[in-house]
Amino acid sequence: MRKLLVLTAALLCTSFSYAVKQHVVTFGKLMPVKLFLGPSEDRVTDMQVRSLFIDGKLKDFTTGDTHDITDTVFVVRRAFRVNDSLPTEPRKAPKWMWQRGGWLMVDRYTGRVTPVTLPEFDPFYSDVAWYRNYAAYCGISDNASKVFAVVVEVGRKKPMLRRELGAATNGDSPDSECAKPDWDRKPAHVTFNPKNAQKFTFTLPNRSIDMVQGSEEERSTDQ
Repeated sequence: MRKLLVLTAALLCTSFSYAVKQHVVTFGKLMPVKLFLGPSEDRVTDMQVRSLFIDGKLKDFTTGDTHDITDTVFVVRRAFRVNDSLPTEPRKAPKWMWQRGGWLMVDRYTGRVTPVTLPEFDPFYSDVAWYRNYAAYCGISDNASKVFAVVVEVGRKKPMLRRELGAATNGDSPDSECAKPDWDRKPAHVTFNPKNAQKFTFTLPNRSIDMVQGSEEERSTDQ
């Protein structure tokens, strides 16, 4: 009787494994659009966007390259459209304008798409450099008065590094506050190149990757 129960359980597990739906993550074709720059949005630059599909269903629009964190999880930057029509204008078709957003984490195994929490990330000025599950970028304070060097580990609640670099210039180009940080290894470290402050290097603590979803463990090594 016991052998029969074990055999039945094994067969059920095998049947369940075959019944699990395999999620398919695909991207659409690249579409050229215009990105408006400057406080008055009087300048434009070319940007390419593409749609993100999960099991054939549209989930979002993205821009730029993906970054693989593991063999099943990757991140990609979100792109979206806003309606620029004024209330006083005739109500015809919406006047759509493309914008760059934050970053999305996509799990190929579960098909789940979730926003990546990046403190003080600014969609216009922040240019994220990825290494493993670490994001390094220059962030902007809520009142747009200060620039910060930020290093975030995906899955952690607080940034590993949040260092004030100085006053923000509020320039009209994405790289006017800080160049994209540079990663290197052995030991793993990132170098920040702010425009109005001295460059400096932050070395990662020696620990393994923890990609457990929903982890709220907090660690902070602010300098």
